[in-house]
Amino acid sequence: MAENDRLDFAKSAPKAFRALVGFDAAARAGLAPALVELIQIRASHLNHCAYCLHMHTNDARRAGESEDRLHMVPVWREAPHFFTAQERAALALTEAVTLVADRGVPADVYAEAAAHFDDGELAQVLALILAINTWNRIALSTAKTAGTDER
Repeated sequence: MAENDRLDFAKSAPKAFRALVGFDAAARAGLAPALVELIQIRASHLNHCAYCLHMHTNDARRAGESEDRLHMVPVWREAPHFFTAQERAALALTEAVTLVADRGVPADVYAEAAAHFDDGELAQVLALILAINTWNRIALSTAKTAGTDER
């Protein structure tokens, strides 16, 4: 099977796909749209998922996100003034959870996120991080092409 002949996950596993769509919708419920996109963009950077990165930067632009902030997401620690303290805490948690095999989720990263979100919000943020990491892995495994968003 050639790389471009990989399966269509949605068609080949429709129940799993629909469950993931539902999980994703539940995860983002109640979170600020800008925060949702920042989390999805940062995880997609870390996972080298061009398909999801293209999709979520476009979604962020349509939602009114500035080009300046979009350009600063990969280097948010060097440009903290572009992001709120809550957004920085979410970005740090996104990095830790996405790269969990490297060093787990450090206590200080978790504590900082917990200081900026109540338990319900923190659970939503974690669920969103888990969802985008799953989407990234599906897109990468099935060789989705950036710019071909079928939504």
